Amino acid sequence: MGLDNPSLGHRYGAEHLEHVLDWCDQAGIKQVTVYLASLDNLSKRDESEVDFLMRVIEEVIAERLARPDGRWQVHVAGRLDALPDDTAHALKAVRDVTLDRGLTRHLTIAVGYDGRAEVTDAVRAVLEEAADGGESLTDVAERITVEDIARHLYTKEMPDPDLVIRTSGERRLSGFLIWQSAYSELHFCDVHWPGFRHIDFLRALRSYAKRKNRT
Repeated sequence: MGLDNPSLGHRYGAEHLEHVLDWCDQAGIKQVTVYLASLDNLSKRDESEVDFLMRVIEEVIAERLARPDGRWQVHVAGRLDALPDDTAHALKAVRDVTLDRGLTRHLTIAVGYDGRAEVTDAVRAVLEEAADGGESLTDVAERITVEDIARHLYTKEMPDPDLVIRTSGERRLSGFLIWQSAYSELHFCDVHWPGFRHIDFLRALRSYAKRKNRT
């Protein structure tokens, strides 16, 4: 939009999350996952941009979701140890403060996230669990199942997504929920996230409904 500081787009995008969550609420959608920052973003983007993004996550995302009138229980998916301490603390705090409110709407924040890293961590957890139980690698190889890996994913408590919406005109998932989205419907939208409108959201839902009706 010609902003002097392109990073301000991150702040607009963070503030826009509230609108999209309201749309989801109105549509009866109670499980939402948003991709805030990948592991690649943290390591490959300019340091000043990453610092700005982390402050936005702390000051806009975490603080607003933690408000007493918040309607979403927050979950976090990703490697929190890859984040600055302040950001990791803010995300853990909002996760904890919303945990005991008895909320029925669930928002998973994917940050410091990469789908391949998630699967790697899950397989590692399966192997460590087996080793603690005295199993050999041969034993694990013979009995390991999809369910064994799935229960060690970052999103193990959440259902797999029915619909994945990718904004910005890209036609790829960029590592987002690559295990969980194996059977999801995919919708690609040409607008960038801060400009994602209610009509764009409704079009994605209509597209999903039409495809599901054909199956």
